[in-house]
Amino acid sequence: MKYLVLGGAGFIGSHFVDRLLKEQEAKVTVVDNFFLGNMKNLEDALSYNKKIKIYKEDAANTLSLNNIIHLEKPDIIINFATKALLYSFENPAEAFNVNNQIIINLLEALRLKKYQRLLHISTSEVFGSAVCEKINEDHPLLPETTYAAGKASADLAIRSYLNMFDLDVLVLRPFNNYGPRQNREALAAIIPVTIMRILDKKEPIIEGDGLQTRDFIYVKDTVHIIKKFIDHPHILKEKFYNIGSGIETNILSLVTEISNLMGFKGNFLYKPKRSADVQRHLADTSRLKAAIKDIPLTPFSYGLSQTIEWYKKH
Repeated sequence: MKYLVLGGAGFIGSHFVDRLLKEQEAKVTVVDNFFLGNMKNLEDALSYNKKIKIYKEDAANTLSLNNIIHLEKPDIIINFATKALLYSFENPAEAFNVNNQIIINLLEALRLKKYQRLLHISTSEVFGSAVCEKINEDHPLLPETTYAAGKASADLAIRSYLNMFDLDVLVLRPFNNYGPRQNREALAAIIPVTIMRILDKKEPIIEGDGLQTRDFIYVKDTVHIIKKFIDHPHILKEKFYNIGSGIETNILSLVTEISNLMGFKGNFLYKPKRSADVQRHLADTSRLKAAIKDIPLTPFSYGLSQTIEWYKKH
């Protein structure tokens, strides 16, 4: 099999590339503009001494992406490419546009039979704040940021292409991933920010009252699920799936647990609530569990401890 992984030097993408190269003889091509991706994330993949090729290109560039698809002739494309949610506050237009342009490039190439199958990695952010206790795949799309709006627009573009053409496309919506390699610098998420502040002997930050909730899932669990969908296409009954733990955690509890695991005894620094912040997120994983019977999920405390140890070493 020939795989083309967009955003393959990023957080989730690089773990997925590792999984591909560990498990099977496959030709893997990575395309990444290295906006947040990092060559260090691919050190393990390169050490496998198998077939991997890396392009430093932007998947939003139609000509560049079409040229790579023509040269590499992939069977499957997995799209992790995007720009971080917090980028919405720096460049809202670009945060929106990049997701749309990438998906249109991919859908057009698929429609023209340049490759066989697309797995698009969307995000739970397309749902916005939950209007019910658990968010299932039919929850309304209520994006709070232009990043999320761009992702939602991409999902809708896929739905329209599926209605119009006979295409093999799967949309996966991961909830809040965490784990080794998650970006810890500009535009970083709550877990790496908290870990790095404690390592730098600074107090952790709570924005608002900290009661906003998320559904956290360990990155290797997400990769395991994505690989299951690739290896067993017969299990698919639907085109859209949530990927989450089904466990709701508020931010105050999360920061408290990280502090306890790292031995931090000080006070938290409270800041005003972030604008356009999602208040509640909890995945309804019924559809996922119906497709994949056995989903081994990493216990949250263990996943956090593994993540903390990785940041200590790096």
